[in-house]
Formats: sequence, C-alpha cells, structure tokens
Amino acid sequence: MVALKPKKGHLLIAEPSIIGDVSFNRSVVLLAEHNEEGSIGFILNKPLSFSLNELVPEIKKSIKVYNGGPVEQDNLYFIHKVPDLITNSIEISYGVYWGGDFETIIDLINSGVIKNDDIRFFLGYSGWELFQLDKEMQSNSWVVIKNNYKSNIIKKSSDHFWKEKMLELGGNYVLWSNAPEDPNLN
Repeated sequence: MVALKPKKGHLLIAEPSIIGDVSFNRSVVLLAEHNEEGSIGFILNKPLSFSLNELVPEIKKSIKVYNGGPVEQDNLYFIHKVPDLITNSIEISYGVYWGGDFETIIDLINSGVIKNDDIRFFLGYSGWELFQLDKEMQSNSWVVIKNNYKSNIIKKSSDHFWKEKMLELGGNYVLWSNAPEDPNLN
C-alpha cells in the first residue's frame, strides 16, 4: 500500500495503536483543511445521542449530530454537498463543502429542500497545529486514504465505518478489525 500524505479532502483512519484515545479511537476523519497553518477535520463515525433540533429549536426536523472532534465542542459545524443552495460555502474537495449561511440552512431544512443525505452536523472539530499531524503520522497514529466516496461521504454513517476501512486496508489491519473496542474486555 502506498502511504499518502495528508491532504484536504482525504480521510484519516485511526490506527489500532491509538486504542484508548477517547477522542480518536476507531475514528474516520475527513480533512477539511491541511495547509501551512495546520489541519482541521471532522470525525465522521461518532454520532452523538441527540439531534439537531434539540440544539437549534428553530429546526423542526430531527437530524443526527456527530462528535466532530475534541476542539470547540460547544460550537456547531457542518459539511454539505449543496453549495448552490448554501451561500458562503468553502469547497473541501470532491463536491463536499464546509460552512455557509446558517439562517439559510434552517429555512432549507424546515422546507424540506435540504435532506439528511445533503448535510452533516458536528459539535466540535479535530484540529492539529503545524507539523502536529505529521508527527502523529510518523508515530503511526493515522493512515491516510483518498475519499473515494466523494460527496457521498456525507451519507456514510455506518457505525462500522472504521472496521470497513480496516478490512479494505487488508494485511494485519484485518486482525484489528475484529478486536474489541476496549482490549481489557477481551
């Protein structure tokens, strides 16, 4: 397998070696930014136990919210695939966009124009200072892969997403795919 360098739009797959890390154990992270200032991403496979309408009462639809990462967990972030509907969006890559006008989003969700598969909400984000992610890569904390799902990554919400990625990586990762989340329970 060719090792990829982190790049905006790529996925970070948590290595089994970070088991026990409360934030990133078994995480799949979409890199929303990776530049000379650092990196920002959102954990795709850690749903929270409440929905968007519990956080934003103006929204009348129940939409799942995910734990985006350990930074600024009191702030709401979102990615989407409808930049023509949501102004001020920033393209991540592959037709996936980050941010935009939140008031517009409320109206579009309530009117049914934006569907659950069009947008994903997160509390917090994952952030790395300059060279921090590179150091974590050198210590085998992450595997970087391309986002082959493109904009369909937004609806990829399987609880088994990390396991799927381990199986796709093959080799020794297949063994880890079946390991218990907490090895002490084995």
